[in-house]
Amino acid sequence: MTAPTRSQAPWDLSFLKVGGLVTGAVAVVAALVVGLVLGWADAVGVLVGAAIVTAFFCVSGLVVAWAGRIADSYTLPAALGMFFVKALVLFALLGALPRDGWLDRLTLAWAVVVGALLWSGVQLRWVWTRKIFYVPPPPPPSTLD
Repeated sequence: MTAPTRSQAPWDLSFLKVGGLVTGAVAVVAALVVGLVLGWADAVGVLVGAAIVTAFFCVSGLVVAWAGRIADSYTLPAALGMFFVKALVLFALLGALPRDGWLDRLTLAWAVVVGALLWSGVQLRWVWTRKIFYVPPPPPPSTLD
């Protein structure tokens, strides 16, 4: 049995910055709207939900990139493992919050769902608009004068 080969491809994590900025902007606007419509305790739930989703996506991105630097074949198990861990953490967090506490669980849960969809959209756009080489890029044409 041969050991997996170490990947030489660089792992670009610039989508984390873009996702964080987009999530921050949307979360501030959503928190203001939710605060005015439902109350400021719910607005805090929106901000906490956005922070949870941002943390989850950043940690997942870093773990998958770390696994990919070791071997390309490790990225899928790393991604699936992180998904499982995040689901357990979110389930435990929502279960630990009291039903009538200062932080509304339903608002927090919806903020997490919307935030995850937003991050997924950011990642999709990032992948679709990136020039990704699946083989080594050709050398630039030389200028013959």
